[in-house]
Amino acid sequence: MHFPQAETVASRFEVLDESASTNAALRVLSSDSLAWPHLSVLLTDNQTAGRGRLDRSWVAPAGSALAISVLLRELPTSPELTGWIPLIAGVAMSHAVAAQLPEHEVGVKWPNDVLVEGRKICGILAESTGTAVIVGAGVNTAMTQQQLPVATATSFAVLGEEADADLLVAAYVRRLDDLVSSLATWGDAVRSGVHAAVSAQCASLGREVDVSLPDGEVLHGTALRLEPDGRLCVVSEGAEHLIAAGDVVHARLT
Repeated sequence: MHFPQAETVASRFEVLDESASTNAALRVLSSDSLAWPHLSVLLTDNQTAGRGRLDRSWVAPAGSALAISVLLRELPTSPELTGWIPLIAGVAMSHAVAAQLPEHEVGVKWPNDVLVEGRKICGILAESTGTAVIVGAGVNTAMTQQQLPVATATSFAVLGEEADADLLVAAYVRRLDDLVSSLATWGDAVRSGVHAAVSAQCASLGREVDVSLPDGEVLHGTALRLEPDGRLCVVSEGAEHLIAAGDVVHARLT
């Protein structure tokens, strides 16, 4: 695999023939801050033991998906603002995907699953490591219909398109860096424009949703807005609930 455009965006760019988890591998490498600076990228199309949100496993046949991990060191000084990074990553990837699928509806299911026509094409997992954050993304590129892990997933191939992996990664990393830099510079999600950017891409807003909460409760209601801290406001039975963590399912539109 060749990534000339992505290499110009990343401060360091490495492609692995195979990796159990690019996030785990980058975590180990990141201990050397000089060799692995801000915006270092580790990538493979053969990840054998990836993880998603809520400790779900993420495994794809070799060559069918890209696993991309980005190291972020230049972060907002306020620790609570780092909660925006997973949402920012979803927006960045949705823009990169949409640029190659102009005839399809692309959006983000809160907090950061990238959807095409309501089906998941990319999942994201952000993890803190000391003073840095590693953002991992798994994009279904050449996955066939038979290889899709669930019926609610999709891929570039299933949509009849061939992904330009180099362009995809370059666009994603560039947008990710721009939004994180804006958040760090302004120190505020609203003034930086991050809140507006995430809200604009959030396909959950205005939808009926079921939210599986960490305590096992399922909340049914309408996703109303994003709070200034990134929490999802869901209205249920006339009351507003602010969701910091949960698994969101969109109700089917008729």
